[in-house]
Amino acid sequence: MGTYLPDNDPFADTKVGNALTRAIIETIHEPFLVLDGDLRIVVASRSFYDKFQMSHEEVQGRLFYEIGGGQYDIPALRYFLKNVVPEHSVMRQYKIVHDFATIGKRTLFLSAREVMYENNVHKYLLLSMADVTGQELLDVEQEKLSKKKDLMIQEMKHRIANSLQLIASILILKSETVESLEARTHLKDAHERIMSIATIEKNLDTASLDEEVEVGPYLTGLCNSLSQSMIGNVKPIVLKVVSTGGAVSSSEAINLGLITAELVINALKHAFPAQVPGTITVSYEVAPEGWWRLSVLDDGAGIAIDPVRKIGLGTSIVQSLARQLGAVVQTQTGPQGTNVVIEYVSLQKVTA
Repeated sequence: MGTYLPDNDPFADTKVGNALTRAIIETIHEPFLVLDGDLRIVVASRSFYDKFQMSHEEVQGRLFYEIGGGQYDIPALRYFLKNVVPEHSVMRQYKIVHDFATIGKRTLFLSAREVMYENNVHKYLLLSMADVTGQELLDVEQEKLSKKKDLMIQEMKHRIANSLQLIASILILKSETVESLEARTHLKDAHERIMSIATIEKNLDTASLDEEVEVGPYLTGLCNSLSQSMIGNVKPIVLKVVSTGGAVSSSEAINLGLITAELVINALKHAFPAQVPGTITVSYEVAPEGWWRLSVLDDGAGIAIDPVRKIGLGTSIVQSLARQLGAVVQTQTGPQGTNVVIEYVSLQKVTA
């Protein structure tokens, strides 16, 4: 079906209709043509003349394929006008690429609509031409920049990983040379935290902080690396991960990874004295309402609660990272073990 002009059209008056037509032709920025049933040009917009560098005498009343020395006699365009448009009445963004004699190579998006009136006797075709050449070039450049950025990020990740390994090695070597037990303990703690950051960087294989990370596989890979580097065959401890799915941004995954590493390290250091066997379970649960919960549960000796004792560095790190995620930290401990829970509840769920 085409577009029909009704008998009571308010612009049927010749003077009013001509004035409206001229106004449209003069103001529309996108080049367009009005063609009759033989594809002869009835009207061309000012923007068409300006864009394709042609005069009124070269265009008006001529067959579309003849103007410009036949440079518009393009097979793709001819197919579009002869076949695609009549079958659809309205057609938007039909793409053609052509090297024009006057303006060079261009990428055009064609849109067309059939217009019929006076009992379907007269039929016209409105043809608009959107030049997207500049946008395509911009898209190509953006793709090149994106690939270059990805390469730079990968190189930076590689350098960071090497630097972290070097710092960790220096710390552990230094801890073996100092005589002070307190200094040796601090150096080993720093070594473990550096190694946990290196492990997170290794398992967080994304190119952008905006990319989403599947939490289950990410925590599984992280805990496997922690198990290999800190448990191995020396301690009779099992570290496992349970997850119901869910995805977070890369920046959020970093915080979750740091929290998990800190809690696992604390459990390995304090929950199982004297080579006692045990299990550490890292679990992540998520719900559609925007709720999630990360917990690190061990079946070790528990934590002796001392209300006078100051908050340790590890606890401070976990609380700070949880605040960045908008979550709260809860600790449950007893003779059967310790469970540290980091929970986030969206505002929508709270107010529902």
